[in-house]
Amino acid sequence: MPKIAPFNAIRYAPGTDLQAVIAPPYDVLSGEDVAALGARDRHNIVHVDVPVGGADRYEVAAAKLNDWLVEGVLVLDEQPSVTIYRMSFTDATGSPRAIVGVLTGLEVVDADAGGVLPHERTTPKAVTDRFDLTRATATNLSPVWGLSLASGLTAALAAPGEKLGEMTADGVVHSVERVTDPARIAEITAILASDDVLIADGHHRYSISRTYRDEVREARGSNETEAEFTLAFINELVADQLSIEAIHRVYTGITIEQLQADLAGCFDFVPATPPTPATLTEMVELGRLMLLSPDGSATWLIPKDAALAGVRALDGAFLEHALAASTAEVSYQHGLTEMLELVASGTVAAGVLIRPTSLAEIQRTAREGLLMPPKSTFFTPKLRTGLVIRPTAALA
Repeated sequence: MPKIAPFNAIRYAPGTDLQAVIAPPYDVLSGEDVAALGARDRHNIVHVDVPVGGADRYEVAAAKLNDWLVEGVLVLDEQPSVTIYRMSFTDATGSPRAIVGVLTGLEVVDADAGGVLPHERTTPKAVTDRFDLTRATATNLSPVWGLSLASGLTAALAAPGEKLGEMTADGVVHSVERVTDPARIAEITAILASDDVLIADGHHRYSISRTYRDEVREARGSNETEAEFTLAFINELVADQLSIEAIHRVYTGITIEQLQADLAGCFDFVPATPPTPATLTEMVELGRLMLLSPDGSATWLIPKDAALAGVRALDGAFLEHALAASTAEVSYQHGLTEMLELVASGTVAAGVLIRPTSLAEIQRTAREGLLMPPKSTFFTPKLRTGLVIRPTAALA
């Protein structure tokens, strides 16, 4: 089972306008986003989390972080704590949702060691940036999102902790509360340590933590440093909290005609009207995918049971199977509007709208120790960076 470690958190000083200094995670920010956030406040966390400049930008970010600590912009907690993190919002269907979990230290375990489980295969991705930043700042800045397979966490977090502040972004209210009471911390960590934690978002961040841990072990000759853990937000895997959206498929390196021919072995085609937001719900109800063509036409893709027998019931897996021998190259796009604009631009051969992965399938996959295709899930809303910073073991 995973080990959980409360820690002395670094936070913005009491009274700070969190609206001005908190940011979305680095991997959803464009260059324009970073510039706008940085201009909002000279102490916005992007100045550290997404450093710009030359080869020394990570050292500059580390110096800036240290300066903010010296100036009192950031403050190190005197006691170890866990932080209750609540997100309240209305999801894409118009339903109100409230997610509650804790920001804490999560054990960094080796691949296949158990306790902390991936849920999907990851795509190749440059990891030097996050590793260099972690090494330079000796902190975890952006949390991994973990789902606890244990029951009881939501109930244990019902009572509020010490309120530290809140901010609103994209219609989501983010609020944080500190818990320092040893008895309550023990209750929360005991629940988390009683069953596996499934990584929902942040597989690459977790992988970086493993590389960083190994480097610290070699430098320190010890496996008892803070690098044995990483910053994670963990909430209970329950349906009423999680909002899971699809990440759709985009295809290049092939003509639309050849793509249709390659898909025909596993799907029946039925003409459809161009999609609207309501189409995404209709897809779930009808059990269909939708092919989008550059000419603006749309086609229902109806899975052929016989052709897909033995394939895990995931749209991403269906498409992988159907296109296993195809020359099509796949990439990924979230959002219906973005998909329609991309396909209409003529820069891609086609797009396929897929259905969100169900909570039951996520849990079944985790329990069976299997992995979904890359980009099978898109958990919303995105966690904010800067609400809690976790110190790690410096190399020197």
